[in-house]
Amino acid sequence: MSTTAVVFALVGAFMVAFSAGSVFFKAKWVVEPMVEYGVPRSWWNLLGAAKAAGAAGLVIGVFVPAIGIAAAIGIALYFSGAVITVLRAKSYAHVAFPLIYAAPAVVALTLGFNG
Repeated sequence: MSTTAVVFALVGAFMVAFSAGSVFFKAKWVVEPMVEYGVPRSWWNLLGAAKAAGAAGLVIGVFVPAIGIAAAIGIALYFSGAVITVLRAKSYAHVAFPLIYAAPAVVALTLGFNG
């Protein structure tokens, strides 16, 4: 795995972990939009856990490429769903945020989780 891919994987892991923590700690800047988008409260902890698992997978992926590949794909799919949710809520100004969180994982995936 190239140094650049490692950096993107670790930056992506940090960003996604921060996003997971924001859900778990019910940060105002995360909770208010989720309510606005119509995301059921019963889903919040599961969504946070999915993000946390993705972040951990990116870190583990530095050492075990198959885990990193799965995590990066999962993160890309998760945040694709977030984009769809934002678009369905007609909150067009917020579309960039899930794309920003997904970008480092997608770059790491593109650069390759291989030896």
